[in-house]
Amino acid sequence: MATVRMIDIAVNFTDGMFKGLYHGKQCHIGDLAAVLGRAWNSGVDRIIVTGGSLEESREALAIAETDGRLFCTVGVHPTRCKEFEDSGDEEKHFQSLVSLAKEGIEKGKVVAIGECGLDYDRLHFCPADIQKKYFEKQFELANAVKLPMFLHMRAAAEDFCDILDRNKERFTSGVVHSFTDSADDRDKLLSFSNVYIGINGCSLKTAENLEVVKGIPVERMMIETDSPYCEIKNTHAGVKFVKSQWPSKKKEKYDPECIVKGRNEPCLVKQVLEVVAGCKGVADADQLSKIIYHNTCRVFFPQDLDSTADALLDGNQDIQ
Repeated sequence: MATVRMIDIAVNFTDGMFKGLYHGKQCHIGDLAAVLGRAWNSGVDRIIVTGGSLEESREALAIAETDGRLFCTVGVHPTRCKEFEDSGDEEKHFQSLVSLAKEGIEKGKVVAIGECGLDYDRLHFCPADIQKKYFEKQFELANAVKLPMFLHMRAAAEDFCDILDRNKERFTSGVVHSFTDSADDRDKLLSFSNVYIGINGCSLKTAENLEVVKGIPVERMMIETDSPYCEIKNTHAGVKFVKSQWPSKKKEKYDPECIVKGRNEPCLVKQVLEVVAGCKGVADADQLSKIIYHNTCRVFFPQDLDSTADALLDGNQDIQ
């Protein structure tokens, strides 16, 4: 039985890969039940399903309703922000997000607004001015429903932090997930006392990435897979710290007892924990997981803070 407790804060269960679809081709049956089984058996006890558009947020909520341990976000990803204007009525589209968020809160399922932010690596999907406009608009949503924010920042730290600073009174707290930027950008984010940094396989690719992660205080960190993307690959600098392994098979030779080769899934968040522990020189990954679990509850599940208070007891002072 797993003793480590983890919350995977970013899983894209709306992606076709979990339905067995790869580039439009059906390679195997939908296998969400098998994926969840491996997660629960590995010490994951909650998963936050990411919403990246109005329609995807609806689907994320529907998925979250299938299991008491699943939760979700509601929001619009920076690369999809043209959907506000494409809808023909920006305000009506926004109000639909508000309604969906309120519905999900009533059901006890929606725990954050997002995924929202800025992505200047993929401006071909949505220009910067539209991204900025609707990133700012989603602070209005967070303020209306009093939820934390699930944030995306890619090659846009200056504009992102400017918008964050302008709206700091409009959101309680948040996490910048899938962080891959520089030490300077890390420090800009850490200057906001209510912002945490989410680490996944994409955060652990290079020796420089590991140095950046090393400088994130554990009490400001969360872990995630961003499944089905961002797995830790054999070519990544962080792989030397990985201890946990699962049997895998190619999608064409699908086996429900194995993970699909090349498709990330929530059980592998344990590898992220192991790499963070390794690059920080922390011998006790269990203790590290308690602190990270506590951070996650503080932001997304504040009702559970009392039961995670042990995370801040013995050993915390030894982990930086």
